[in-house]
Amino acid sequence: MRIKIGTRGSVLALWQAHWVKDRLEAEVKGIKCEIVIIKTAGDRFTGMSLFQQPDKGFFTKDIEEDLLCKTIDIAVHSAKDLPTEIPGDLVIGAVPFREMSNDVLITGAGEKGVLKDLQSGAKIGTSSLRRKAQLLYLRRDFRIVDLRGNLDTRIKKLLEKELDGIIVAYAGVKRLDYEKRVSEIIEHEVMLPAAGQGALALEVRRDDSNIMEVVKTLNHKESMVSVNSERSFLKRLRAGCRAPVGAYSYIKEGTIKIAGMIAAVDGTCVVKKRMQGKSDDAERIGIKLAEELLKSGGAEILGGIEMRRV
Repeated sequence: MRIKIGTRGSVLALWQAHWVKDRLEAEVKGIKCEIVIIKTAGDRFTGMSLFQQPDKGFFTKDIEEDLLCKTIDIAVHSAKDLPTEIPGDLVIGAVPFREMSNDVLITGAGEKGVLKDLQSGAKIGTSSLRRKAQLLYLRRDFRIVDLRGNLDTRIKKLLEKELDGIIVAYAGVKRLDYEKRVSEIIEHEVMLPAAGQGALALEVRRDDSNIMEVVKTLNHKESMVSVNSERSFLKRLRAGCRAPVGAYSYIKEGTIKIAGMIAAVDGTCVVKKRMQGKSDDAERIGIKLAEELLKSGGAEILGGIEMRRV
């Protein structure tokens, strides 16, 4: 059986697609996989700030279109990039075991250190409004520099732009073997990650039962449940990667614990809450947490962000 796996052409996306290819060929007898590189809007408009994105699915829509057209059989996404609303004919067939979801600090000098000890007025690079808002909430003196590109590109710009540090996801750092560059793994109490950060989402056609069975061999139940809880939280907020919103959940002894955050872009206000319940009820708990945040000031924050976009 030959399977075509669709992915972006970035270094990290290719690593992820090849990981899926290798695992499927090892787990399922008679499977041969081919990687198909698909150029997305996120790849075409590299100079555009994430805040200026024209629509949802900046890194996924083009891949989904090929999946619907049956050009590919499986789409491999970073779960944090996949919009909460996906085409009705598609479904997330599997979420493999999730990597650690934290963000990390990488400094120019490469020494070990922590955010709170950086010099006054430190320049920090990130393309994420979620990271920017939480950085400014932590320390108002930080100067945030918009930074996009592959991980190796960002590290190169760290030196070229004379930045004091950059903030990136630990999962990408580990997968591309840059762990030695990490100065600090940032705790969730300081910076909540994007919903789904650290996880892969394997998207398939809903009616393709053969491919569905194949990808299920890579599914990790607790990772799937946690990611779905965070996605339900995000969907209820009606917020995407253009809003400073964070969430993280995990399961322990049948209980799911989830933390969520909504922040003002300038970091002047952060609303954060936690909730827990039975893991069988994970998606409803994610929705309930979102509603609690909206009632506690989050609605006004998100409304202000929408006004800014107009």
